[in-house]
Amino acid sequence: MVDARAQPSGSQPPKGSGASSSHSENAGGAPPIVFVIDDDESVRRAIERLLRSVGLDVESFGSSREFIVRPLPDRPACVVLDLRLPGASGLEVQETLSRAGREIPIIFISGYADVASSVRALKAGAVDFLQKPFNDQALLDIVHEALARSRTARRVRAELDAIRARFDTLTPRERDVLRLVLRGLLNKQIAAELGISEKTVKFHRGRLMEKTGVGSVAELVRQAGKLGLPS
Repeated sequence: MVDARAQPSGSQPPKGSGASSSHSENAGGAPPIVFVIDDDESVRRAIERLLRSVGLDVESFGSSREFIVRPLPDRPACVVLDLRLPGASGLEVQETLSRAGREIPIIFISGYADVASSVRALKAGAVDFLQKPFNDQALLDIVHEALARSRTARRVRAELDAIRARFDTLTPRERDVLRLVLRGLLNKQIAAELGISEKTVKFHRGRLMEKTGVGSVAELVRQAGKLGLPS
């Protein structure tokens, strides 16, 4: 159980403990970090010890305000967030992060949770909601799940950024052709729509396929769809 007391001697270490576990898991990538926000210093320290015991970087805060003003790092991360805090509550922190577009998985903890708060937090995207005191391994399992979500989200954002960067290289005319290709028009129809020759359409079409790095119209449609371009 995570609480203010030290673990009893002879107790089993958490699964996956040891710094090598964390570093090997993240070889070739940015190491993850866990933010702990709880106004009870003894709880913060207990959670810190637990997370550090499995090689995770940890940064803790005694209030929601301390965390909100801190820029999020460019690395996999998650938040262990107490529901009841001085100032903004945990739910208000979740709403603030969402409104600001600061995507980070949140694990709520509380000794006073009610069903309504739990449901609200989970509907808003929280990874899980743990009642204090909770089992060490349960928290570790959920933290690793949250960090896995963070890694996945980072990969998706990186993929979208790369696709967007390629599409941003298109000229206005290539964008015109792209728009009509996505509508399913043939080269002849595109030429009539734009008032240009079919040969010119083929040239621009080839250029946009090359610039976007796709090998087929189907792949072009998929990538355009990821950017929210209408088809």
